[in-house]
Amino acid sequence: MCGVLGILGEYSEVMAKSALAKLSHRGPDYCGIVQKDRLFFAHQRLSIEDSHYRSHQPLKHKNILLSFNGEIYNFKELKKELEYEFVTQGDSEVIIAAYLKWGVAFVTHLRGMFAIALLDGETLYLFRDRLGKKPLYYLHGDSFVFASEIKALVPFLKKVQMDEDALLSYLSFLAPTPPYTFFQGIKTLAAGEYAIYKDSTLSIQRYYDILSVKPNIITDKYEAVQEIEKVLEESMALRLSCDASTASLLSGGIDSATINYYAKKQGLNIPTYTLGYKEFSKYDERENAKATADFLGIGNTEVEIDEAMFIEASDKVLDTMDQPLNDPAAVPLYLLFEKIKEDGHRVVLSGEGSDELFLGYRQYFEYLDIEGAGNLAHKNWLKKYFRANFSNNREWEWYKRVFDDTLLFRTSGESFSDLQKNALMRRNVKDNSSLKYLDAYRERFINSAHTDASSWYSYIDLNLFQGEHFLSKLDRVSMAHSIESRTPFLDHKLVETVFSIDPKLRYEDGITKSLLKNVMRGKLDEKILKRKKKGFANPYMEYLINSQRITLIKEVNKETGLFREKILDEYIAGAKRGAFKQHIWGLYVLSYWIKKNLL
Repeated sequence: MCGVLGILGEYSEVMAKSALAKLSHRGPDYCGIVQKDRLFFAHQRLSIEDSHYRSHQPLKHKNILLSFNGEIYNFKELKKELEYEFVTQGDSEVIIAAYLKWGVAFVTHLRGMFAIALLDGETLYLFRDRLGKKPLYYLHGDSFVFASEIKALVPFLKKVQMDEDALLSYLSFLAPTPPYTFFQGIKTLAAGEYAIYKDSTLSIQRYYDILSVKPNIITDKYEAVQEIEKVLEESMALRLSCDASTASLLSGGIDSATINYYAKKQGLNIPTYTLGYKEFSKYDERENAKATADFLGIGNTEVEIDEAMFIEASDKVLDTMDQPLNDPAAVPLYLLFEKIKEDGHRVVLSGEGSDELFLGYRQYFEYLDIEGAGNLAHKNWLKKYFRANFSNNREWEWYKRVFDDTLLFRTSGESFSDLQKNALMRRNVKDNSSLKYLDAYRERFINSAHTDASSWYSYIDLNLFQGEHFLSKLDRVSMAHSIESRTPFLDHKLVETVFSIDPKLRYEDGITKSLLKNVMRGKLDEKILKRKKKGFANPYMEYLINSQRITLIKEVNKETGLFREKILDEYIAGAKRGAFKQHIWGLYVLSYWIKKNLL
């Protein structure tokens, strides 16, 4: 895990080094710079594999420079088929060797997580991994600048302005959708994309898409369970192989229990960490986590936080994120990683991706049921009824879409609908206008061999809800503490295995995570398999209200006039009653960013 930064074109050495210093938390072990006329190519290193100085980056080979953030888990296998005189024991050098053999197609041979900057003479290539685990941002101005985090690019902007597409997509889907960021001019690569920059010209191309996997290759449930188990165990083994001190997150659910089961099976008794809340036991998972730890026979550290800790950390967390990200779990997760760092661990295993892959959200099943309403022979009167009786409730929006013959599912992270935005914002927001941010994904899905609605749910959620929302959060809060996070459920071969299975096998019995539960039956206690999903719930709204931080929303709105005051008051009042809580957290995060960057 590391931080990358580069400039092609004119630059100020002082500004370049100052920008690089903003990434020091991502790689505190070594700072490497290659500096030439019209070229600044740099790397902040967090040593996980081969900590020897020979693996310091940027790596050089003839006219090739490499700055790489991530882990290539199959690098030892690749070494065996690459004709190259290796001088390091790590994975970075394998990227150069693979590029020399396969050209740009080398990226398809990598298994892992990565953001890669490879300069071959005058041509720069930037790659983001298949599922978006590692971030990569760029700014194409007078010079071309790229970096692992937005904060390193902001100094190169002539003026900070808010990107309208980032704002609108954020309000809709909890995070800006690629290529947008909140800083006008700074863009991001999407998962599975790469950029080519040469002669001041930039092109963005796609090298990977989950949908290229053929569906319905596996139609037998027993075979599906066997294949998933094989690839899942392989994925776990790859990510558990590590020279650095490793820990794992542990909730009361099946995902973290599965990770720690496989760690124990491989003879590893890695320490686990669980969050608890001092004042709010209803959000607490310590009791369930302890039961899982006892069943597996592993150690568990409980980290208890309270309102004062949450509020004190919240500003640091929002600054760490660089731009609005509507996930209140970022704050407690930041505090959890703080404790893990104190205990000396450098790698943490986490269960992201399992819900999206194995249909772990109950709402997936609700959507599947509602999809059928679109087939009603006499639905015109229902269409008119829903149009004439507006409601802010999400169920109203769902049925309205079905009767309008428009796209029902628009990610599990959907927050404000277009009609809600239209009522709240002092601008005209047309119904279904947010579909523009899903169009590229939807077009790829329609043109693929996948037709089942649940496959669309998984596909768009893996790309946006997971890739731009959860994984962005995980990367920032873990790297803020110089910790590498690993996500075994997001191994691309495991994802492809699931997408090759008849999708009905995931949901036909009406049980969330049915296939994963079948894999783990007999390995985990039945209580764990049947435990109701709690998620990373936390008392963020109670804290926001009790601390009076919620008043920031109205304070900023008075200066910006972005929202209609009456409707804003209704949302705030609703949040105090327990409704629209994530909507309000999203507005709070947005207000914080606006105050810091624009006012």
